[in-house]
Amino acid sequence: MAIVGAGIGAAMAGMRPVVEIMYEDFLTLSLEQIVNQAAKHRYMSGGQLKVPLTIRTQGGAGWSPGAQHAQQLEAWLVHVPGLKVVFPSTPEDVRGILWSAIYDDNPVIVFEHRLLYPVKGEVPEELVPIPIGKARTVRAGTDVTVIATGPLVHRSLDAAKRAEEEGISVEVIDPRSLQPLDEDALVASVKKTNRVVVAHEAVERMGFGAEVAAVLQYKAFDWLDAPIERVGAKFAPLAFAPAMEQFVVPQPADVLAAIKKTVARA
Repeated sequence: MAIVGAGIGAAMAGMRPVVEIMYEDFLTLSLEQIVNQAAKHRYMSGGQLKVPLTIRTQGGAGWSPGAQHAQQLEAWLVHVPGLKVVFPSTPEDVRGILWSAIYDDNPVIVFEHRLLYPVKGEVPEELVPIPIGKARTVRAGTDVTVIATGPLVHRSLDAAKRAEEEGISVEVIDPRSLQPLDEDALVASVKKTNRVVVAHEAVERMGFGAEVAAVLQYKAFDWLDAPIERVGAKFAPLAFAPAMEQFVVPQPADVLAAIKKTVARA
């Protein structure tokens, strides 16, 4: 709480601080500052105050850290007006989005998944800012859209390759920005494929995918040929034992099963 509070004060004093919270589980200790202070000052001051604060935090399962060091809590922060929330999944995206976050005049929460740190990818030599609020089409397809965040982007690509072997063309969309959400990009993809799977590592119940599904029901209902499938973690604390952890967290096979289920529906 003290670290985030100091960052808020520095931001309101004219700096552009980057606060690092080692595990996103520890955001629970700083929510008073994030939710009641950082997210509200600009609104409550009638725009006289700005809070250009960037909070970087990492988390996620897959390396057996136990129930208190591997949660995905992004949905909590998306629920708070006044915050921007991003979740990049590639080296290029994390650099370009982090740059945009630092130079945004609003507080931005940058979620990073621990398992993505070893991921390598092409990054332009020139630093190119990536606008917050713009989704990315990771893989083009025609039969079903998979909207995935964080590590599920990569697991969905794995599932898409397996689906292709069975004659199913899968489009994979990475929102990158959870708030604001690029609803137009998601709707455009649904209009093309007519089927949707939403996948994230966070617990499925009340997860970010529920909001995406609701948005698509409102804005693309007439184009949906099957119910929206959701893929997320089981409603249980993450176990320390690797086998039990893997059982709780969604894997490529879970995404593939959802893809095949929605395609099979008339």
